[in-house]
Amino acid sequence: MQKIIAIDLGKFNSVACLYEIEGDTHRFKTLATLPQAFHDLFVRHEPDRVVIEIGCQAGWVCDLAEALAIEIQVANTNHDAWRWKNTKRKTDRDDALKLARLSLMDQLPLVSLPNSRVRQWRSLIHYRHTLVHRRTAIKNSIRSILDREGMRWPAGKSGWTTKAVSALHRRARPIANVDEDHLWQGQLHVELQALQDQEELIQQVERKLEVLAATNKRVELLRTIPGVGPRLAELVVAMIDDPRRFKNSKQVGAYAGLVPRQYESGTMKRHGRITGQGNKLLRALLVEVGWLMRRYNPYLRSVFDNVCRGNRARRKIAVIAVARRLLICCWAMLRDGTRWRDPMLQSTPVCVA
Repeated sequence: MQKIIAIDLGKFNSVACLYEIEGDTHRFKTLATLPQAFHDLFVRHEPDRVVIEIGCQAGWVCDLAEALAIEIQVANTNHDAWRWKNTKRKTDRDDALKLARLSLMDQLPLVSLPNSRVRQWRSLIHYRHTLVHRRTAIKNSIRSILDREGMRWPAGKSGWTTKAVSALHRRARPIANVDEDHLWQGQLHVELQALQDQEELIQQVERKLEVLAATNKRVELLRTIPGVGPRLAELVVAMIDDPRRFKNSKQVGAYAGLVPRQYESGTMKRHGRITGQGNKLLRALLVEVGWLMRRYNPYLRSVFDNVCRGNRARRKIAVIAVARRLLICCWAMLRDGTRWRDPMLQSTPVCVA
């Protein structure tokens, strides 16, 4: 290897460090963050390796480098080696040079970047959850309007049944037709229209996700687990992608941030809260489903009970353990291509590290 191009990606402009290994020399070049500009850079300098940081532009840069048969490394900027807290100077050129030198010494913390189809699938899954959050915000706004007018509304799902929404529509009036004393009715009408539009968008996205899941055998495999529905199954498959990239179950738990922080010094050794690293949506959905597993999955209910030990103060600790065990089971099934087998009924557990 003779030449490395390390790039600090920016929204509009990026800085490339052209690092010559022989002679230990480097120079910098500023270019527009556009595919054509990067293509011209790679073709002109013919690097042996391209190094970039993970970010929203990393996908198409990776695709471009692979199309030109250039080795590419994607750096994990959340790693401790990439902390600038105590650094007195930080510039785009410093970032690019640091990428090149860490890559040369094989000390660069890397992340696995999936292919374009998986990235777009992940994006659509996240977009669906974004729409759900918007819907929740609209519902909260409607409740706020009613609270200001001194109107009580049923809590939870009972406040959004077909009958309840029809009652809201009867209270609402087009905003152009209300007087100054009833502006809240116009605001309610606008929010109800936004809620209906949001519901239609969510249904469109979910129909597409169902079509994608129907053609994916790995999603069907995970849905054989009692209590696992389509949303969790597709998210786990999309995020794990290649199960062989994890060496053992500990790495899988750490990938989702479901392992405890570790503090060790001399004779002192203790564990704290979970690290919280990795994909927040994956971790949140695993914990949400973990609460439901007590009802639908006898094996995971036993995991919850064993950790909880009848102490209500340990319920949150127990559900984290269930979420981690559930993810490990999913990973083991994807790795081995096997359907769910209840470990309580098997001599060999399904979750083999």
